[in-house]
Amino acid sequence: MDIPLVEERPFRYRIDRRDPMRVPGVVFATPELLPQATGDKALEQVVNVATLPGIVRASFAMPDVHWGYGFPIGGVAATDVDAGGVISPGGVGFDISCGVRLLAAGIDREPLAPKMRRLMDILGDTIPRGMGRGGLWKLSGPAQMEDLLVGGAGYAVEHGHGVPRDLDRCEDRGALPGADPSHVGRRAVERGLEQVGSLGSGNHFLEVQAVDRVYDEDTAARFGLHDGQVCVMIHCGSRGLGHQVCGDHVRVMDQSLRAYGIRLPDRQLACAPVVSPPGRDYLGAMAAAANYGRANRQLLAEAARRAFATAAGAGLDLVYDVSHNTAKIETHEVDGARRSLCVHRKGATLALPPGHPDLPRDLAGAGQPVLVPGTMGTASYVMTGTAGNDAFASACHGAGRVWSRHQALRRVRGEQLRDDLESHGIAVRPSSWRGLAEEAPGAYKDIDAVARATEGAGLARPVARLVPLGVVKG
Repeated sequence: MDIPLVEERPFRYRIDRRDPMRVPGVVFATPELLPQATGDKALEQVVNVATLPGIVRASFAMPDVHWGYGFPIGGVAATDVDAGGVISPGGVGFDISCGVRLLAAGIDREPLAPKMRRLMDILGDTIPRGMGRGGLWKLSGPAQMEDLLVGGAGYAVEHGHGVPRDLDRCEDRGALPGADPSHVGRRAVERGLEQVGSLGSGNHFLEVQAVDRVYDEDTAARFGLHDGQVCVMIHCGSRGLGHQVCGDHVRVMDQSLRAYGIRLPDRQLACAPVVSPPGRDYLGAMAAAANYGRANRQLLAEAARRAFATAAGAGLDLVYDVSHNTAKIETHEVDGARRSLCVHRKGATLALPPGHPDLPRDLAGAGQPVLVPGTMGTASYVMTGTAGNDAFASACHGAGRVWSRHQALRRVRGEQLRDDLESHGIAVRPSSWRGLAEEAPGAYKDIDAVARATEGAGLARPVARLVPLGVVKG
């Protein structure tokens, strides 16, 4: 499909509305960041999303956009709940509430250096990762799982896995409201029982980093960051439980399309009205899976704290935890009226501006931390939300793939990549050579270019740039 793009201004392209689109498409990018890989149909997916019933304003794509399931990864779309707006599991993704957690260490880069090897050995030995492997917290059974699915990170803290302050620095205070475990299937529960506190595989990681550059000292200080400081960034989600929830509800919605008179250009966009039984059921199950993902990151953060205490005698304070695969009911102004919207963010993070009432008091003047990880061997960014973001206060979530995993395997050997990274002072603890090769730095867009485009488009602005010291790979 030929997708004509109109450059409205630097960092912003428009795809004009044409039938059956209900709204235009908007792509935040530079020419170099536009999807160019052979077979990447992300722009076609932006157009397809624009056909969803009840969609308002535009079908948005972030600077890290690339091809995904139904929605592009880096896609944002909001539907009007009271005007037949739909919810689509493809607009959330299979890894529900996949997200990023950043912790700031009470130690700087230089004093950590002689202790780094021991730290990485402890992390490599204690962080569960890889396909189907166990987690740090073995739940007693479905009854305890139900409590966790409702309570999220807060339930983990109640059971000694963290401190109350952690919840002040979590999106939604660590638990998405509206969770309904009764709509999480038995197979999903079985898959999740032994995976709480695990990285999984793919692009998930726990990375030890250092603050390489500070762009805004006042905001960095509010976040608890300073130049040279060591940090820990954790990227993971809801493991097999979230994947099963998505698959189960995609099938239900696909079978109900005719009943609601919904016609779609792509069956991967299977959806239902938010207020319908399948829509409400999915929202409840999705919130439950999101809370599983948040508890998962809470457990991994505690493992990192134990490793730092043992190897370096240093503590870790939570900077922020934010999800980038969710759908949330939010109120936004559209065409001069306040509306209840179902905002899908798939591979996109919430980016609240300074003064927003949902921010914790100590961050109100700074805006919400926006965590943008790179990949092994490249930088990551801490940004903050800005006013005037018309993409429903959303920003990018990472670098975005340009090679498929198969392409990466053809071009990169895991053992050689490990040697290259370690020659640049980056310690690597992989779960497999294949998994390492699939996530090679060359498989992703230039994270610095993504951050510049994110700032240039007015989605978020940079606060600090972080560089890797060591990575534990899923």
